Amino acid sequence: MMKTLKEQVIDNQLPRHVAIIMDGNGRWAKKKGNIRIFGHKNGVAAVRETTEAAAEIGIEYLTLYAFSTENWQRPRTEVDALMSLLIQSINNETSTLQKNDIQLQTIGDVASLPVNVQKKLNEVIEATKNNKRTVLTLALSYSSRWEITKAVKNIATQVKQNTLNIEDINEELIPTFLNTANLPDPELLIRTSGEQRLSNFLLYQLAYTELFFTPKLWPDFRKNDFYEAILAFQGRERRFGKISEQLKK
Repeated sequence: MMKTLKEQVIDNQLPRHVAIIMDGNGRWAKKKGNIRIFGHKNGVAAVRETTEAAAEIGIEYLTLYAFSTENWQRPRTEVDALMSLLIQSINNETSTLQKNDIQLQTIGDVASLPVNVQKKLNEVIEATKNNKRTVLTLALSYSSRWEITKAVKNIATQVKQNTLNIEDINEELIPTFLNTANLPDPELLIRTSGEQRLSNFLLYQLAYTELFFTPKLWPDFRKNDFYEAILAFQGRERRFGKISEQLKK
């Protein structure tokens, strides 16, 4: 009998950290003859399936690009609907996080979110803080340029206050000033909808990340699509600037 995609995944060759740009909700809704928020609502099922799939096969860290700083420029009605949907989704999915031993975290300018959204996020972050199986990070009001700018300002402040020497600024120090300081860099980035760009997401952290693009629109993304991306990752040779012969030594 032919193995399922999940059964083909090699347990000892998993990426520790997978990041996903969840794209295509609006186009999915338009294809259905409906408004954009209809696509966002149906995208929640994809979040649930993907999170469960990651936990089931042993992915330690999963980061989802949920709302960018640029998304604030969308029509007010859509932004308000997205914020309401975020609260509703967190309420509905808390049991899924607990059942699967998943810890919730956030990155981004969370202070810019509505107070009721911040309150609900903090409640679930606190409730799941001891879960160990997978860390699910939601990037909310996030952009990489915002993050890097904030890091540069914080580094400059410490130099000005003489608590940091310029000579100590290196590739090991800079990540400690980023929102993702407690996360390893992603080994795999998945983007849905067929678009092939990074959209201001984890630009510093993705320096050596494998990229996987799928034409699937996010509301149609399911566990098998996630496993397909993992298998594609496992079929690649990661050289980090070296040549194949060096890796075999």
